[in-house]
Amino acid sequence: NVSGSSNFNIKSDHIRQKLSDLDIAVSDKYEEAVSHLPDKIQKLMPGVHITALIAVLCIAIFAALAVIFSGPSAEQQALLAQKGTVYLRVVPGMSSDDIGKMLEQHGVIENRRKFWFISKINGFDDKFKTGVYAFSHDMDPREALQMLVSGTTSTMKFTIPEGFTVMQIAKRLSDEGIVNEDEFLRKAKVYAPYNYIDSNSDVKYRAEGFLFPDTYEVHGDGSVDDILKMMSENFDNRLTSQMRKRAKEEGLSIYELVILASIVEKEARYEEDRPIIAQVLMKRLKIGMPLQSDATLKYLMDAPKEDVSIADTKIDSPYNSYQHVGLPPGPVACPGMAAIKAVLHPADTNYLYFVADRSGHNHYSYTYSEHQKIVNEVR
Repeated sequence: NVSGSSNFNIKSDHIRQKLSDLDIAVSDKYEEAVSHLPDKIQKLMPGVHITALIAVLCIAIFAALAVIFSGPSAEQQALLAQKGTVYLRVVPGMSSDDIGKMLEQHGVIENRRKFWFISKINGFDDKFKTGVYAFSHDMDPREALQMLVSGTTSTMKFTIPEGFTVMQIAKRLSDEGIVNEDEFLRKAKVYAPYNYIDSNSDVKYRAEGFLFPDTYEVHGDGSVDDILKMMSENFDNRLTSQMRKRAKEEGLSIYELVILASIVEKEARYEEDRPIIAQVLMKRLKIGMPLQSDATLKYLMDAPKEDVSIADTKIDSPYNSYQHVGLPPGPVACPGMAAIKAVLHPADTNYLYFVADRSGHNHYSYTYSEHQKIVNEVR
């Protein structure tokens, strides 16, 4: 009707006026903002309409969302397709961006930006619980976030083989997502919970030799300190009073026992060789002959090496048992119980030399000339 049409026109005029007022208000704010820009930039701005700026902003937002929700690369797809559990540790202070990167790198999620975006819009950044989590490959970011916010940490097992060094232990625990490798090495360098661990300034890691090789179970919130304590306590508990007494009878301190056992562990691949190698080492110590153990040289090297060279035997280090008489400053690995018992009960032989063939079996001799002949035969 006429009154209705008139009323509509009035409302339309009212709306147009409001939009005009809004445009003026936005323009005023725009002009005010531009006035604070450097002169050179201000000269470029008059030709830029506010609508164009809004359009650019919208395009930028859509471009950002396209990046956030982009698909994985071929390399990432291969990582996501892997099977098995991925153990990762979340430590205090980690942001959604830090965690997203870690999850993406290990193939837990396909896109860290999507993880970050969902975390931000839900306000999760300060709600993550620390600890070790058992993730699976190719998880939905929402599922991973739910685990992190609810604190669904995991209990996990790890195994350290006999003869592993502190560096190898740190690497394995880091690869399995249990500890930070650098933190573990830093703390192992000074960790010495028992008074039988010497404070020799030349040792690389004071914990070397005293982290017992075994299978361990760690709760999700287990720290580096907890793991060092657990492994060293295991060693101390396994070293019985009878074994400590036997070491004294052999004229060895516990520290010397572990050094010798670590060398035996690295030199002997087969059970029958351990007590014989222990006998050779102890005889050399008794007569003041250098131990000349390749294991002590390899401990100084960054990468595994099957045979040491003449140049290697000239390395300037207190661990070089070719250049120095007596024991090295500390153990060169973490020995197992069989190697420790071999030192406590060496073979009843009188050999002075040994050399391993390519299959790892050792051959023994009494004189250097016999030794050289065997070396030429087996190498």
